[in-house]
Amino acid sequence: MGILLLAAPSGSGELETLVMPGPLIQGHAEIESDCGSCHRPFAPDAESGLCIECHEDIGTDIGGQSGFHGRAPGASGDCRNCHADHLGRAADIVGLDAALFVHDWTDYSLKGAHTSVPCVSCHPVGDKHRDAPLDCVGCHGSDDPHRERLGTQCADCHSELSWRRPSFDHATTSFPLEGAHFDAACSTCHANERWQDTPTDCGSCHAVDDVHLGRFGSDCSSCHGTVGWENLAFDHTRDTRFPLTGRHAKAACRSCHPQDLFETKTPTDCLSCHRNDDVHRNENGPRCGQCHGTASWVKLSFDHDRDTEFPLRAAHVATACTSCHTGDPRENPTPSDCLSCHRDEDAHEGQLGQKCQSCHGEASWQQDLRFDHELTSFPLLGLHATVACESCHETSRFQDAKTACVACHRADDAHEVRLGTSCGSCHNPNSWQTWRFDHGERTTFALHGSHEGVDCTSCHRASAAHPSALALPSGCVDCHASEDVHRGDFGTRCESCHSDAAWSRVVAPRQAREPRR
Repeated sequence: MGILLLAAPSGSGELETLVMPGPLIQGHAEIESDCGSCHRPFAPDAESGLCIECHEDIGTDIGGQSGFHGRAPGASGDCRNCHADHLGRAADIVGLDAALFVHDWTDYSLKGAHTSVPCVSCHPVGDKHRDAPLDCVGCHGSDDPHRERLGTQCADCHSELSWRRPSFDHATTSFPLEGAHFDAACSTCHANERWQDTPTDCGSCHAVDDVHLGRFGSDCSSCHGTVGWENLAFDHTRDTRFPLTGRHAKAACRSCHPQDLFETKTPTDCLSCHRNDDVHRNENGPRCGQCHGTASWVKLSFDHDRDTEFPLRAAHVATACTSCHTGDPRENPTPSDCLSCHRDEDAHEGQLGQKCQSCHGEASWQQDLRFDHELTSFPLLGLHATVACESCHETSRFQDAKTACVACHRADDAHEVRLGTSCGSCHNPNSWQTWRFDHGERTTFALHGSHEGVDCTSCHRASAAHPSALALPSGCVDCHASEDVHRGDFGTRCESCHSDAAWSRVVAPRQAREPRR
């Protein structure tokens, strides 16, 4: 059997032309004679690459995973799977079914009012669907009442639900809408669609509402709230150093603020407003609040016990303030010592110092005396405790009183000062008759024998006003020279032979008492 060989066309295009299934669509008509634009001989897998060489925007979408061909499932596969050609000039090889098309597979998901908008509103007939604008002004430029003065980012304020329902949050600005501002029409503050550089000070909108006529400045918010002019946000106690209490809380602002608040500083001392009410004529200084309260001038809030270092007790409670406070306390501080007020009543003539309270109470000078004599250098013991004060203190100059016994008891001194003035050496204050003196312990001449019963004046004959006068001689002949029958022939040491029991009792020299030295 022989083989029939047909003469093949000289070019691949001629061969494919012979087997071309039909005419191309109108958009590809100009390349219909060049099959190599879309086909490679015996290489169908190369066709998609050839498509992308012409449709570069589709290739960009696929590479960037954007647009329909980059996002839709399977859209990045072989082009011929969705787009057949050679169907004639009038064929629609796109095959778009608007009813089934999923817009979420594009770069623009339909939300809100956009879901019900006809496709042709954004995709005019004859235009490529991919050429539809993605920004708001692309479709709604003619609807922009702001005339692009706020830029092109319409979504910053408006949502896709409706132009009439803006989603702009005024709180994201430096002026959040609160109180009555929340319900105010935008045009009230943004006249003629002016949005940028809108003033935020109260006076720019409310100058005509300012009943203070500018005296308190333009920062109305320092006193007023946004709910209403009558709803004051200013708290005088919290926001100033002068809390309003008592009758101050009801006083009209202009009573204290008659002038421009920012040009004239309002004084806070009492006399600036109440000088005519000062019955003290400024003698007590400007700090009226130390004594008076804000409820009334007559009702005093000053507590002398609490607010000073001199609590009022007894007679001081009923004393008039002017008795102690005679001048301006700033220039003449009120002293608190007793003599500053009672010097004329000091019977001691200042001799006992200024601490009158050491002895006297505040009820009366003559009562409630609490002087303790035991704390002096002369404690009252025995009968002294019952003696009337004036017996020793002839005057109120108490320190003039003498402490020596003879100062009061010279007439009672049976010794006539022969034993000195230190009566306490023998006597005690319980009684003159109750006394004790041990001659052996207190002197160098112990009394023995006949000396024990001898009257004191037998040896102490002279006055002993000075203690040294009591230092009597202790030799026998000093008292018994007239009784010496030996007339001095045996010397002066009588005790060598005689004892102190009696002169007539002579003893041997070795038995005699040792001489006193």
